[in-house]
Amino acid sequence: MRLEIFGLILIIIGIIFITLSATGGKFAFVGFIGPIPFGFGNDTKLIKTVLIISIIIILIIMIAFGVYHG
Repeated sequence: MRLEIFGLILIIIGIIFITLSATGGKFAFVGFIGPIPFGFGNDTKLIKTVLIISIIIILIIMIAFGVYHG
């Protein structure tokens, strides 16, 4: 499965979570298209936190591949 398709699936799942969040619970969901994270949720602080964590993880992955692949 290509990573772009996986990222789109995560984004679609995030949209579904938003539409089903009528119960008032807080959530945040992050999907990736390439190295770019997209976040969905109903709490601004939670979305910002999850986006920052995902950007850090992507940077670590990019650095690791850069170190091992020349």
